[in-house]
This record gives sequence, structure tokens and C-alpha cells, in this order.
Amino acid sequence: MDRVIVYVDDADYAQQILAPLLAREAAAQTRWVLVACAPRMTHRISKWVSHSARENWRTKWADKLFAQIIPQLPVAAATVSTVIAKGPLAELTDQLQAEEATPAQVLDARRPKMDATVQASAATPKPATPRWGSVPGTLGSLLTGCGAFWALAVE
Repeated sequence: MDRVIVYVDDADYAQQILAPLLAREAAAQTRWVLVACAPRMTHRISKWVSHSARENWRTKWADKLFAQIIPQLPVAAATVSTVIAKGPLAELTDQLQAEEATPAQVLDARRPKMDATVQASAATPKPATPRWGSVPGTLGSLLTGCGAFWALAVE
């Protein structure tokens, strides 16, 4: 039995990526390991949300994601296992690969964070050109500051 480890963070995008794999005949005999990669939370969120509340949110988020993906798989529930990623994916992959003697196919079905065109334009530096459009904003800020200074000086 083949084993496929699939990293997912968006059900619609994952279904597009998984469609060619699900179309093959061996898909019904494949053991699927779905790994939910929840969106990152900033370190500042700990001011407002406890660790257990974050874990509860991550679990509910993953359950909703799995509920959208698992019905699309043409397999029995016994051949699908779910995992929630809580650390580096490289370590999790090594751990999941070590569970069985035969290596599993790893598929990254996470939605890309940036479009390829945006990445290419961000990678190429642009020459510095003067922007005269920002002068009125600067002038307005300068005049507002002077006005505040004069208001304090008059009092």
C-alpha cells in the first residue's frame, strides 16, 4: 500500500493539487496522511490569548479543514490519518517517514503565500527616483507641526 503525506492549509487549493493523484486507480489503495498547517500567529498574540486557547483554535481550524478534504478522498476512513503541524515541517516529515519502513511520497498542497510575479518583482531592486507626489504630504505635516508649535507658544 502506498503512503502519501500531504501538507494542506487551504481546502480548495489542496483539492486542485490532489485531483491528479485521486484520478489514478491506485488512489483507493493509498494510505493518506493529511497534515494541517495552521496560519501562523504572531508572538504578540500571547498578550490577549492563552496557549490553550490558541491550541483549541488550531484544533478547530484543522477539523474544519479536514472536514472539507476527507470527503473528497475515494477511500475508507481507516486509510486516512490526520496530523496538526505544531513545529518545523522538516522534523515532522522525518518523524512521519520513520513510522514505516517504506518511504512515503510527500506532497506540499499548501497555498503559495505570494504570486510568482510578485516574487519576481520584489526580488529585482528598483532604481531610486524622486517622488514629487509625496511633497504635499510632507509639506502638510510640516505646517501642522508648526501650527501646533505656535499654539503651544501662544499659551
